Amino acid sequence: MNQPQIPQSADRRTLLIGGGAFLLQGCLSPASTVWPNEAAIAELRALEQSANGRLGAYILDTATGLGFGWRENERFAHASSFKMSLAAMILAGADAGTIDPDEVLRWTSKDMLWVSPVTKANLDKGLSIRELAKATLITSDNTAANVLMRRLGGPEKVTAFWRSIGDNVSRLDRYEPELNETPPGTDLDTTTPAAMAASVARLVHGDALALQSRALLRAWMAEVKTGQARIRAGFPAEWHSGDKTGSGIGKSKHVYVDLAFGGPLGRAPLIVTAYFEPKRLAEPMDPQAEAALAAVGRLAAASLSRR
Repeated sequence: MNQPQIPQSADRRTLLIGGGAFLLQGCLSPASTVWPNEAAIAELRALEQSANGRLGAYILDTATGLGFGWRENERFAHASSFKMSLAAMILAGADAGTIDPDEVLRWTSKDMLWVSPVTKANLDKGLSIRELAKATLITSDNTAANVLMRRLGGPEKVTAFWRSIGDNVSRLDRYEPELNETPPGTDLDTTTPAAMAASVARLVHGDALALQSRALLRAWMAEVKTGQARIRAGFPAEWHSGDKTGSGIGKSKHVYVDLAFGGPLGRAPLIVTAYFEPKRLAEPMDPQAEAALAAVGRLAAASLSRR
């Protein structure tokens, strides 16, 4: 399916996807006003300063096609957030008949990585491609992600999937765990907040997936527990929401990522993508860095309520 490209030079205050030509399930309509005003962008800038790091964020309203962000066209590492797109690629392949989701894959103890609860429990019998896709999204199972990518042709196939849905920015180059830290001077395993927000919108609300697969992807994202202190923590409790996190804890740089959708029931969702690189390197997880992502969620919800 051909989708219009999103220019990296898009105005940070608003992104009309394809000038209104790209309509997510018919729910987006062209808009002529900027959403929101400069004050909301200033809030993102102030949040970055108070959190003491580099923040990239984009907030996209799928009901109108309008969005805004901060450092939204700068590159950040995916860390495990790419697994949402990997799972979506499996569902898209099943829709097209190019992937058999019931095919059982196997792995050995030599393949096992840290944070692999589902594959560890099923080492002896293996799992279907569908089960591995669910595991890699919901539990961020690292071994499951590598097993799937090896079966399907490598990280470059995830990049090709992004290209097929109109994302000409995002890229995946390596397997877990190497992909968690981008070598200086390269763009390996990176994306931008604006590009990923558009891709998430196409996958959870647009027509990149068949209706049943789209509903399944959203249901899996709603089950994710690793983001409880991130973007969704800033959403109103009554919102329907889901997300996929990523945490790259490297030797010289840490990155905290969350890709979320959310909104009142019956309304087209907001898509919120946030990436934060703290100046202080705390292990195993920095609650202050996660709090910065939660603050992006609160800002997104507040911006919607002010419209």
